[in-house]
Amino acid sequence: MTPAIDIDRIFGAQRRARERLASTTAPERIEKIRRLEEAVLARRDEIRQALHDDMRKPPQEVDLTEIYAIVSEARFARRRLRRWMRARRVSTPIALFGSRSRIVYEPKGVVLILSPWNFPFNLTLAPLVSAIAAGNAAILKPSELTPASSSCMRRIVTDLFPEDEVVVIEGDVEAGKALVAKPFDHIFFTGSTAVGREVMKAAAANLTSVTLEMGGKSPAIVDRSADVMQAAERIVWGKFLNAGQVCIAPDYVIVDEQIHDAFVAAVKRAVDAAPPDGGTMMVNEQHAARVNALIDSAVSQGATIVTGGRFEGRQTKATVITGVPLESAAMSEEIFGPLLPIVPFRSVDEALQIVSSRGRPLVLYLFARDRDALRRISSRAAAGATVVNHTLIHFYQLNLPFGGVGESGIGRGHGFFGFEAFSNSRAILEQRMRFSPIQWLVPPYSRAKNRLIDFVVRYL
Repeated sequence: MTPAIDIDRIFGAQRRARERLASTTAPERIEKIRRLEEAVLARRDEIRQALHDDMRKPPQEVDLTEIYAIVSEARFARRRLRRWMRARRVSTPIALFGSRSRIVYEPKGVVLILSPWNFPFNLTLAPLVSAIAAGNAAILKPSELTPASSSCMRRIVTDLFPEDEVVVIEGDVEAGKALVAKPFDHIFFTGSTAVGREVMKAAAANLTSVTLEMGGKSPAIVDRSADVMQAAERIVWGKFLNAGQVCIAPDYVIVDEQIHDAFVAAVKRAVDAAPPDGGTMMVNEQHAARVNALIDSAVSQGATIVTGGRFEGRQTKATVITGVPLESAAMSEEIFGPLLPIVPFRSVDEALQIVSSRGRPLVLYLFARDRDALRRISSRAAAGATVVNHTLIHFYQLNLPFGGVGESGIGRGHGFFGFEAFSNSRAILEQRMRFSPIQWLVPPYSRAKNRLIDFVVRYL
């Protein structure tokens, strides 16, 4: 565990560096981002090894879900940062004639990035790109459940940045608690809803702004008009990537009862066609036991295992179950593992009721070819994002904001939206004319002024 005295020293050093970092130019920030990008690419084998040691992640999966996610974020920011940093002019209402207004993006100051274990590099270093782009100092606290990855990130960051700019703090839950108690200027958290609540409580004590990227039960709705085999293949890929340990994975599927049996058969074929032993393990035996308990509970309540089943230790099996009672734990708790419940629905109203009763999800996946069905469902179901006829890929669309709503998240990240999250959007209004129309509206209030105020209220 990192001693509290070290946290105090590092936090103090970064607070003293705030003004210097706030004055950095676009080229200076771009150079920092470029060096981070190059370091990640140069240490690709080291990153692969760390994730193999922690979770047995295949190297191809590391490349696509960890390394590419970071370097694409870095490239996106480098190419656009000059434009993001420019003051943005806004129009002037006629009542304020003679003034000019703009928005200036200033760094918030010293920020804390708390990241989870499922994609440790991606969900630590990609937000760091946004924090650097905005001109902040940053403390990174990755999960203690992936120690090889945390150690690797510490080495990378130590080689690139002085301690008063960016530092990685390793440690357990107590180190995290000590950090969130500090008066940071912003906290960017990715993780579970339960921990997100605790982070927000701690932040409230210091009036620290937060971005919370959480999860919840993201549904996949399969309409009768969907391409059944394509929907099955894409849902299976999205669900069982990283052994299901993905916050945006389809948590469960609700499928029109008219195509239910055909869809279940297609899912089984897609699972059976996957390599038997090429996937990631669960992060530890405790999480594996939790998913096993969800399987056992569902089966005891009448669910049927289509493929897969209980697994030993951390070794996973892609498990699909049907006939799952809606009140079961598998349909009420976020699964975050290689278990896919499939539930039939008779009408759109029933499907929407199932979704809405489980909170507002991080993502709503819709599979349909009928445009009217897509419109009816998407317009009535709230979610952080909606993806049509695919899964997961919106994460890589950096022109879109990424984040949840309600229990699935607060705030947005990625691309400009990440830059904005780590910035203070400062409003500046300049009265350019010596005379201002507002002078006609201030006391003392004569009959003429009253008529003018009435005109402004009614028409301007």
